[in-house]
Amino acid sequence: MPDTFKVAILEDGQIVFTTDGISQRNHASADEFLNEVEVLLGGQRVVEKRKQRYAHAHEHGVVHSH
Repeated sequence: MPDTFKVAILEDGQIVFTTDGISQRNHASADEFLNEVEVLLGGQRVVEKRKQRYAHAHEHGVVHSH
């Protein structure tokens, strides 16, 4: 199965990135991508756990989970 992000935009303007898992090979690239999104959109990344996975939420618009 390929590494994928699911993206949703919430009514409050947050952008939510969800994954079913990222392979070790692509994990660094995924983090770099999300770091760049955080810089472009501003805000702070917050980690939220979900069933043995984690999420990063940004105050001004981005949530990433996997």
